[in-house]
Amino acid sequence: MQAYLKRFSVTGKKALVTGGSKGIGAAIAVVLAQAGADVVIVGRDQAGLAEVAQQVEAVGRRCVALEADLATVDQPRRAAEAALQAWGGIDILVNNAGIARIDALDTLSVEAWDETQAVNLRAPFIFAQTLIPHMIKQRSGKIINVSSQAGVIALDGHAAYCASKGGLNMLTKVMAAEWSQYNIQCNAVAPTVILTPMGIQIWGDPTKSEPMLAKIPLRRFGQPVEVADLVLFLAAPASDLITGEVISIDGGYTAL
Repeated sequence: MQAYLKRFSVTGKKALVTGGSKGIGAAIAVVLAQAGADVVIVGRDQAGLAEVAQQVEAVGRRCVALEADLATVDQPRRAAEAALQAWGGIDILVNNAGIARIDALDTLSVEAWDETQAVNLRAPFIFAQTLIPHMIKQRSGKIINVSSQAGVIALDGHAAYCASKGGLNMLTKVMAAEWSQYNIQCNAVAPTVILTPMGIQIWGDPTKSEPMLAKIPLRRFGQPVEVADLVLFLAAPASDLITGEVISIDGGYTAL
């Protein structure tokens, strides 16, 4: 293998991807597998997990599928512990799972607020806290948090979501501040609207999508594989000097 290819390879690494049963998470799991990683996928959709596991195994990598409800406190920790027990350690953690409860700030329920923070912010903290001792011991690791442009700019009706992703951005920076000394790189990616089932559900109405597209210089939404490719870069040795960053992948939206 040529030297530059090795820098973009994760051959022999073990990755854990939350929200790995569909959408961005499924694309990330498959792309990491194509680049050489064995993958643990975590999600609630048993059928989706099975389908993604087949795609991972089809490229010759191993896959462990774990069902877990990330809105709880105990299930994220149990899933992370199961991954450690299965493979002895995780080299790459991708905190991708997320939910969006769209409502105006003055009518948003406390329950919707709490559920959003639990899945989008608390679960990444729990996964990282559970897996970090092994990364520290081996003096290497990659943590990639899937945030959003909504963690950088405000969107109407997205109060809980924006708050959770803004918090995830700062959590990422604190991870980098505390764990970089152990050669562990912690970064976040902040996509614009990505055409997953959830993205289509929220933005499929042209009356809503057209004003958003008008704010994106590239005049299009993203595809899951485009986010997955950025995650691969951050998981690979080519990005070893990058840590504590929130990298936008938004067609130029936040450049304006």
